[in-house]
Formats: sequence, structure tokens, C-alpha cells
Amino acid sequence: MVPIDRPGKIVCVGLNYRDHAEEQGVDLPKAPLFFAKYTTSLIGPGDAIVIPSVVEQCDYEAELGVVIGETVKNVSKENAFEAVRGYVVANDVSARDLQFADGQWTRGKSPDTFCPVGPLVPRSEVPDPHALRIRAIVSGETLQDSTTANLIFGIDEIISYASRTSTLEAGDLILTGTPAGVGVFRSPKRLLQPGDTVTIQIDGVGEITNPVIAG
Repeated sequence: MVPIDRPGKIVCVGLNYRDHAEEQGVDLPKAPLFFAKYTTSLIGPGDAIVIPSVVEQCDYEAELGVVIGETVKNVSKENAFEAVRGYVVANDVSARDLQFADGQWTRGKSPDTFCPVGPLVPRSEVPDPHALRIRAIVSGETLQDSTTANLIFGIDEIISYASRTSTLEAGDLILTGTPAGVGVFRSPKRLLQPGDTVTIQIDGVGEITNPVIAG
């Protein structure tokens, strides 16, 4: 079961870890890069990630998710954490072939089942969300192992920046980016296949495991 009510929007931040930018050989962004996932992509712990027949390159992305607890607009960075209800473990599953072919990311990020989210932990139980170990384990192999200390834009900065143009409402979900080690940039590539299981772990928040099946 998905541990949060269906959010009004899922706001995602691309290229937000220093080590992820380095593995791609690209410059660090000067401002948060936002994209969206459809709410129909949400699933919970144990639910299957279903690879559509049109997708040939399905990838995993371990992410820390932030659940908004109150409506905010033009909130300052200093006050941004007051809008946070809590944190979830998330997997920004990505259809790389669709993402790169389209030139923008919505379709490749939004297939049904492509946003597993794990337990909701209240803000008060995570004293420093910028100092959490984050890992992705695919069929027993650890492929991402980093820390939220590598975030380029912190959670407070992301919330403030997003609220300048869009009202953030209670229940909205923000995915804060993924670290190095995603399948498409590994050599050789390690993309998800039916029969895989994907576990995302974030110290202090929890873990989520999902099987992968063919659509």
C-alpha cells in the first residue's frame, strides 16, 4: 500500500547530486532542474514495477522523497522546513529510451508503477536529512551507495525555489534527485529486467523493495 495519500503533484529534481553529475561528465546546474511524474506512477512496498512493452531501457534511481505538510507559496529558505510533513524512501524508475528520445522527461518518468515510495517518517524523526546514507540494491548487488550530503541543492532550497512559481500543497511529494551508480551510466549498463528485485535504503528513513515484471 502507498504510505501517502495521492499527492496533487510529484515534483522531481534532476541532476542534484555532485557524484551523479560527475559520472555523466556534465557541469553542475546553477539552479534546480524540475520535472514531473504522474500520480498514477505511485506504488508502495512490495508492489511490482511493471515494464511496459514499449520500454527497452528501464532504470532505477534511489531518492529521498519529501512530503509537504502545509500549503506554502514564496516560502523563504529559512522557513522551508516548516512546510515538511516527513520523508519517504523513493525510486524514480526511468524509461531511459523514452526519456532520451523525447528530449524531455515526463513520458519516460511517468509510466504506471514507476514511482515506488516507502515508509513515511515524520520530520521530527530525521534530525538532518542532508546527512543520510542512500543505497540502491538490485537483485542483491549494491549499485548506488552515496549520501544526501552530496546534494547540490538542499531540501530547504528546493522547496523555496519551487514555491516561487507553484503553490506547494499539503500532500505534494518532492523527489530530491539520485546519486551516482544508475544503470544507464554504468559500464557495462545494468538496466532492470523482469525477475529483478530493487531495494532502496535510506538510513534513518527506511527501505522499500519491489519486484520487476514485464508488462
